[in-house]
Order: sequence, then structure tokens, then C-alpha cells
Amino acid sequence: MPLEDFSIKQEPASKPGVTLVHVAGYLDAHTYEQLEETIAELFGKNLYKIVVDLAKVEYISSAGAGVFIGALSEAQEHGGNIVLMSPTSNVREVFDLLGLTQIFQVVDDQKAALAAF
Repeated sequence: MPLEDFSIKQEPASKPGVTLVHVAGYLDAHTYEQLEETIAELFGKNLYKIVVDLAKVEYISSAGAGVFIGALSEAQEHGGNIVLMSPTSNVREVFDLLGLTQIFQVVDDQKAALAAF
């Protein structure tokens, strides 16, 4: 998949203080730094409550998953959290293999994601 097919969009959620981050494409060694930068920008704005919409992520590598692991502790140190929303079956399988479903709240829709905060 060409890198130009990878995208990250962010928007405020309907719940104050929560940010929705929509990721699409392949989240791997070539693209994970873009997600790291996006999350770092949010942290820089004191936004630590993040919902990551993974419905359009076709593939995630351990490097991509590592972004979430690295960001979770910082978010929680500041009273926030990172909730993973709507992962595709491929992505959920990787999360299961890496044990991320034990660490993160993984939800199916935005209502459940917002209820986590």
C-alpha cells in the first residue's frame, strides 16, 4: 500500500476534553512516526483523553502497536487514557497476540469509547 494512502485525522469528540483520532491504511514501520507525532501534539496541548478509531486500519505491525503502548502511560499519568475503537479483525488479532487487549480498552463504537472517560 502506498504511503499516501495512510492518513490520520483528528477532531474533538462530543464529550469535552476527548479527542477522536481517525487512522486509515497500514500502520507499520513506515507510518507509525506520523501517529507518534499526532499523539505528541495532543499531549502538548494537554489533551490526554484519546479515542483512536481503527475501523479503516487494514494492517498494524508491532511498531504501529508500540505507539499505543508508549503513549498509554503518559496519558494515564495526566489523568487520561487511550481507548482503541473499532479495530478490524486483522488488527484485533494482532492486539490479541501482543496482549494489548489486556492493557487497553478496546470498544466497538463511539458511544462505548466516550463512556470509558
